[in-house]
Amino acid sequence: MKWTSIFAIYFLFWVMTAFVMLPFGVRTHEEMGVARTPGQADSAPANFRPGRLAIRATVIAAALTALYVLNYTQGWIGVEVLDVTRWFG
Repeated sequence: MKWTSIFAIYFLFWVMTAFVMLPFGVRTHEEMGVARTPGQADSAPANFRPGRLAIRATVIAAALTALYVLNYTQGWIGVEVLDVTRWFG
C-alpha cells in the first residue's frame, strides 16, 4: 500500500473521529454556572477545547489507521467474510 493511500485513509479516519467526538465532554454555560453573552444560543458550549479534540482525534485515527493497514496486509477480514448473500440468499 502506498504512503499516499495510508495518509488519505488516516485523514478520513481523523475527520470521522473528530466529528463523532464533538458532542462528548462539552458543557453549556448553564451547566457550568457561567454567564452567557447576550444573543448567545442556549446550547452554545462553554468549555470547547479544539486542541484537546484534535489531539484525541489524532491518536484514535492513528490507531484505526494502523488496524486498517494491518488488516490490509494480513488479510484478517476480507470480502469473503463480509459476503451477506450467503446469509440471505
